[in-house]
Amino acid sequence: MNNETIRLSNLSIGYRGKNGTRVVAAGINAAIRSGELTCLLGANGVGKSTLLRTLSAFQPKLDGDVLIEGREITTFSDKELSRMIGVVLTEKPDIRNMSVRELVALGRSPYTGFWGTLHEDDWQVVDEAISAVRIEPLRERMIHTLSDGERQKVMIAKALAQQTPVIYLDEPTAFLDFPSKVEMMQLLRQLAQTQQKTIFLSTHDFELALQVADTLWLMESQGLSVGTPRELANSGALARYVERPGITFDPMTLTVNIKK
Repeated sequence: MNNETIRLSNLSIGYRGKNGTRVVAAGINAAIRSGELTCLLGANGVGKSTLLRTLSAFQPKLDGDVLIEGREITTFSDKELSRMIGVVLTEKPDIRNMSVRELVALGRSPYTGFWGTLHEDDWQVVDEAISAVRIEPLRERMIHTLSDGERQKVMIAKALAQQTPVIYLDEPTAFLDFPSKVEMMQLLRQLAQTQQKTIFLSTHDFELALQVADTLWLMESQGLSVGTPRELANSGALARYVERPGITFDPMTLTVNIKK
């Protein structure tokens, strides 16, 4: 049985500034479970990145609760959060003169103290993370020589080395070719299932998410729809999101059809 790791209760997200508060989304009620790959879908500007930043504690919520394993996120110290949540962002790391193994080892920083000294058991965790993402041949390669797909796998290995129960990813397939997108999503789902991680990611790869995700969050201006791909297809939510003149959605086959 997959357990509820994250619980959002009447959550409001947005920004407080000198000119008042801008609410991006309100009344969000949902849960994210361990052992599942949960994909966040939604149009540009609807608030996906704001939601991810709020769940990662990079920005404060406006109202409501974000519970991690039953505990309100605002009660965690930075160190506690670094042992609870791993975050993989879209930005390409501009890193030179660092090997893959050295970058993955940075994931151990929540555990290594002020001087950042890695012990033998830390290096074992690093090598296990590299193996889990299947990038052993890249271990000694320099980061700036990697392809986008290889670099993204390294960042996921770094998050695994952090040994957090929760991993958030912002558009992890953004710069990848299609076979690499499929491989990345399959890898994340496998890691969720085999390591009982709670993996939550935003993506624009609509049809791929329908095929790989265990649970979908569809974020729209009128609210959040949560369910399996089949449930959201049957409810009409996916058709409402994707259909335009010349574009139809087949809820039986979970495919998008484009009129020629």
